[in-house]
Amino acid sequence: MINIVDRQKEEAIFPLWRLGFRPFFLLAGIYAIVAIAIWISIWPTNTPASLQVPPLWWHVHEMIFGFSMAVVAGFVLTAVQTWTNITGTKANALIALVALWLLPRVMLWLPVPLWLTASIESLFLLFLGWEVGKRVVIAKGWRNLFFVPLFIAALLANLASYASLLSSAQLSSPLFSSMLIAPISSSAVWQAMLWWFTLLLAIMGGRVIPFFTARKFNFTPPAKWVWLEWAANLPLALLFVLSLMPRFSIAIGETLVTHALMTQALMLVAGVFQLIRALRWLPWRTCSEPLVWSLHLGFLCIPASLLVRATTENAFTAHTFLHLFAIGALGGIILAMMARVTMGHTGRNIYQGPAMGLAYSALFIAALIRTIGVTLLPAQIVLLVQITGILWIVAFALYCWQFIPMLWKARVDGMPG
Repeated sequence: MINIVDRQKEEAIFPLWRLGFRPFFLLAGIYAIVAIAIWISIWPTNTPASLQVPPLWWHVHEMIFGFSMAVVAGFVLTAVQTWTNITGTKANALIALVALWLLPRVMLWLPVPLWLTASIESLFLLFLGWEVGKRVVIAKGWRNLFFVPLFIAALLANLASYASLLSSAQLSSPLFSSMLIAPISSSAVWQAMLWWFTLLLAIMGGRVIPFFTARKFNFTPPAKWVWLEWAANLPLALLFVLSLMPRFSIAIGETLVTHALMTQALMLVAGVFQLIRALRWLPWRTCSEPLVWSLHLGFLCIPASLLVRATTENAFTAHTFLHLFAIGALGGIILAMMARVTMGHTGRNIYQGPAMGLAYSALFIAALIRTIGVTLLPAQIVLLVQITGILWIVAFALYCWQFIPMLWKARVDGMPG
């Protein structure tokens, strides 16, 4: 790090703008609280007059492309510096990226054309992909180039999410007239992006969770089985594609294999092999360290969600258990990684930071209430969703309270970053 950063130039930059995790984790932590507080206050009875889109569309879109994508941006903009040994995005370029993320969050509440909001959000994803991709190409770190097609897929899905709201007359707008973006239902887009994040967590989790575990508890991590990686992750990529083709079916002999049947089969295969991967990482050895068990517990929510959804015939239960992934896996792993990256990249000892066990526990209890609780007590869904939201807010409020001061201050060890 010392060799790739000009210390004099670095010290002239306000600490918040020295590396991507700083502003994006700060905003993601705050937005996690604000977005859910708004949601539980307006669902299911009240639509604010200033909101330019349907409340449910706003909720799902903002948890995916607002909160979660901010964390992804902060993580990859920070990690790419380590992967490539090329100085990361900072100063004016980082400020521009943050502005491109922040503007759509505000514009959805203002009377501006949706095509303009979608255009700015697209520029954010393009700029983010460029900042990561150019460093990977220069360093020839082809192993990490997969982020570029992932960002392109997210960009197209995001455009499709806006297109799903627009009437045929509005589709003649400058954005959509120049792109062959066929309107796809919002639910199909949301499902596609949940598979996008499932695949991302599966790949990155496979890299870091066994490594972190073995390093903390002083044992050799299990050897990676290439066949198992493909068996666990390829079905997730296929589910992403399949979710954007809701009418797709295929005839095998005299048997018609429907979209629903293919989806269930792929979820079952992915769930079984993801569970095998997770168990090979020895999660039961991590109970003494919240910063590690939280990652394992979050990852275990992936196969658990997949297996329940693959084996249930009840559509309500299948939909409800989406939240085991969304809250337990996505939210849980995000919270643990935000804490870990913040500690490590501000020069602190990762395992001597603020106690976050309560925050992780609150989040996983929220996931259980939103899934098992709602499944068993569907008549109480409004109350249970509100309790879930409060627990989510508590978890991220604890992060903000204890970690935001670290994000706008220079590293405690005097190093750049």
